[in-house]
Amino acid sequence: MDDAQDPKMSPLSRTVKCEGQLLHIDIYENGEGGWSLAVSNEQQVTSHWTEPFKTEWAALKAAMKTIKEEGAEGFSMETPYKDVLQ
Repeated sequence: MDDAQDPKMSPLSRTVKCEGQLLHIDIYENGEGGWSLAVSNEQQVTSHWTEPFKTEWAALKAAMKTIKEEGAEGFSMETPYKDVLQ
């Protein structure tokens, strides 16, 4: 993939520690004016949100809320898509 096709990553993307496990929060432009969100754990299991977010801050807020509510266990098995109310 060349640079023109690489998604723009948000500077709000980060790694957080939850219950002793690292969770990687990836927020990136979806190419349609919104922001996509994915959270992956140390075993490289990734959960993607189905709906784009209007802002990168909204995506980060949804990730942190889900991590707080579900903990690391919420990302321990293959959950290809999460439906999150924004």
